[in-house]
Amino acid sequence: MTRSDWSDWLPRAVEAADPETVAIWYLGCNGFVLKGSEGTTVFIDPYVGIGSPPRTVRMVPIPFDPEDVTEADAVLATHEHTDHVHGPSQAPILENTGATFVAPDDSLSVAYDDEAWFDDYDLSDDQFEEVTEGDTVEIGEFTIHVEPAYDPDATHPVSYVFEHESGTFFHGGDTKPAEEFTDVGERYDIDLGVLAFGTVGNIADKETGEPVRTKWYNDENQIIEAASDLDLDRLLPSHWDMWKGMTSDPKVLHHHAKSFAAPRSLEIVEIGDRVDL
Repeated sequence: MTRSDWSDWLPRAVEAADPETVAIWYLGCNGFVLKGSEGTTVFIDPYVGIGSPPRTVRMVPIPFDPEDVTEADAVLATHEHTDHVHGPSQAPILENTGATFVAPDDSLSVAYDDEAWFDDYDLSDDQFEEVTEGDTVEIGEFTIHVEPAYDPDATHPVSYVFEHESGTFFHGGDTKPAEEFTDVGERYDIDLGVLAFGTVGNIADKETGEPVRTKWYNDENQIIEAASDLDLDRLLPSHWDMWKGMTSDPKVLHHHAKSFAAPRSLEIVEIGDRVDL
């Protein structure tokens, strides 16, 4: 069972919120929760695991216990990696709320086969919805478009564009710049976009345990390239806080972005922070 470092204040804050537009809380790693003005609540890539020390070591608090979440309409996964699809982090939310798990095929395979969520949690088949690039899903007040992503470390990554009457939100998962992003930027007027950011670090190889030069996320130039292609109004860097040896300082992005027309501003947040569309 997960034990939150922060008790239950974050789930209670989400439940109590009454946003005029869309409120967005950063859960650390690449996790977010969105709540619309009509109360629709959607989690994206929530992860409260500790990694696999000493190879991957969590560097930020565990901000909530999934058992404490009582309001959710859907949980979305961008790709199949453990810090994006994780039974102990996500299945209790589905079990307690009846929310739908929306994900591409390889992410669903983790839930069905690799982790066998149905063996440990009281879930039903109709709570799982497979999506792929080009699909559109309606969840409450959100229209969610499934778009391409480029993550060479994943087998089937996707990105999501959330359209709401008050604005448009993009979550890229762990994508790096993709040739499709110029088209995405032309088709949507994205107010706020999330892109993963980090440094290059020496991470222990899974097989040998020896340190290997590893790059999982965008560097300073890649994240601005992707944000520029997507024509983001506001860029919110994520994932920079999570893993020991891969952390970075998102404030440096001000220097990299200042000569580009987009992103027009940076939204620098820490775990637990709320921003609004």
